[in-house]
Amino acid sequence: MKFIGAHVSTSGGIENAPANAHKIGATAFALFTKNQRQWTAPPIAPDKAEAFRNNCETFGFNVDYIMPHDSYLINLGHPGRDELQKSRMAFIDEMHRCEVLGLKLLNFHPGANLKLVDDETCLLTIAQSINIALESTKGVTAVIENTAGQGSSMGHNFEHLKFIIDNVYDKERVGVCLDTCHTFAAGYDLVTPEGYEETFRLFDEIVGLRYLKGMHLNDSMKPLGSHVDRHESIGKGHLGIGVFNRIINDPRFDNIPLILETPDEDIWQQEIEILRSLKN
Repeated sequence: MKFIGAHVSTSGGIENAPANAHKIGATAFALFTKNQRQWTAPPIAPDKAEAFRNNCETFGFNVDYIMPHDSYLINLGHPGRDELQKSRMAFIDEMHRCEVLGLKLLNFHPGANLKLVDDETCLLTIAQSINIALESTKGVTAVIENTAGQGSSMGHNFEHLKFIIDNVYDKERVGVCLDTCHTFAAGYDLVTPEGYEETFRLFDEIVGLRYLKGMHLNDSMKPLGSHVDRHESIGKGHLGIGVFNRIINDPRFDNIPLILETPDEDIWQQEIEILRSLKN
């Protein structure tokens, strides 16, 4: 079964996210548990956490299909000592916030070397950052999102993801979220049937489908291999509707959250309906 949703607003309180997801016909959703543009935030109050959990139950959302995203400020591979420590503490706080809400997944961009250290050094730092966070928390899986390879971002090829996972001690609490736009922009052909099959064959061979914990379903404004992260509405970019037709009918992607991060939130409900209509 496919669980489809979008990255919804928490305006007015985090407890409103499940209702916002329900309004667009979602069966999965993503959210920020704090302002994604700020380093710190007050702890989630117990009554707010309880209201969030109650609303998830009211609207029929299983925590297996809720995948929050951490702050965009965090760089778990930062080459600077003080900056790295700041990112690590913020990431641990994000995981604690998930614990309070009763959530099992935390999605994050792996980090960037800022062109100050080599890739392997940065990737090892990211893995060490994950180890520190997992040792400081419980019950939450660190879900690494692949990137488009823009700037000095790590995680744009499957070998990067494998290296990070190989160096994480607790393999039961680490996973991957594949973003369709990022994957395509990084140079993996999802458009042709042959390219689609080869991409996921490689992912399984290099990383392992057992580590796939979720997907972001986004079309791409930019062409194959552009290394530019620009999302487009479903069927309106270089990926086209055929890719999403394959994903929706691919049993390998059953029972994980499939999350829209497309640019026009006013048509999320329509996009969810389009994706559901693709099911054979």
